Amino acid sequence: MGYRMMNKVVLAILKILDKEKVPIGSREIARRLRFYGIELSERAVRYHLKILDERGYTEPSGKQGRIITEKGKKELYNALVLENPSFIISKIETFSYLTTLNLETLEGDVILNVSFFPERDYLKALKIMKPIFRSPYVMSDRIIIRKEGEYIGDICVPKGKIGIATVCSITINGVLLKAGIPIISRFGGLAEVANKELTRFVSLISYEGSSLDPHDVFIRSRMTEVINAVKKGNGKILASFREIPIVCMEKVKQLSDELAKKNIKGILAIGEPNKPLLGVQPSVERAGLVIAGGLNPIAALEEAGIPTENNALATICPFSYLKPFDEIGL
Repeated sequence: MGYRMMNKVVLAILKILDKEKVPIGSREIARRLRFYGIELSERAVRYHLKILDERGYTEPSGKQGRIITEKGKKELYNALVLENPSFIISKIETFSYLTTLNLETLEGDVILNVSFFPERDYLKALKIMKPIFRSPYVMSDRIIIRKEGEYIGDICVPKGKIGIATVCSITINGVLLKAGIPIISRFGGLAEVANKELTRFVSLISYEGSSLDPHDVFIRSRMTEVINAVKKGNGKILASFREIPIVCMEKVKQLSDELAKKNIKGILAIGEPNKPLLGVQPSVERAGLVIAGGLNPIAALEEAGIPTENNALATICPFSYLKPFDEIGL
């Protein structure tokens, strides 16, 4: 079974094993497959693992479960290279469906971005991110911090690193979807801030047809000016452009207010029907939404010279597991 024949289930299993430093069994694999929108019984997972063992992509490790082999890693890499380029939009749709946040109780799952930075920079990183988390340019001030060897959802923090999880902006998609509001994710972009006001998008990357997260591209390209935007009121922040049907506008405004009251403040602007918002024209019979990028605090770290590794749309996790940034001790 070469990578050209690798189906969605097999690819997801190899991805799960590739993230792990320790063996895991069929029960845990079945649980984590839900993050990929795949529902399989333990028995079905064992069937796929048997085939993967026969092909040399995985191997048993005592009673603990399976690990991915070097051959499996190579095959996974080849499969990802040829994977459908619209993968990012497919991932957005899958994770939107898996969001279960209840706005009244703040219970349920939200989508997380997971980033890593060197452990030696921990205190410096917290000081840099503090004003960002107090600004309007974040999804929420709630985060998860973990040390090496600990887990954020199904992701293990690498050696010598600190892991930080921030609320992903696609959580908004999930909240609207649960309320019966269809939403289209069109662009990830850089929005200009002038005199503390959002003025226009200066750069846009379409989600459709992209295999990379646009915001990570902007971070890697050192195009953000999040620190300046927060401290001086002039800069460039990560934001995305979404569209909603005109008939849903009042409901979206109501949900935006409810989210803000719960300190989930990701919706930065709601446009007028059929009119441009920050210079972007929505489709016919639609209005635009501008949503803050969940990776803005991480962009600030890169601006300050702290290297990061970012995984947008990384995992889902109960919102109750996240703590306010100000409760994270220096």
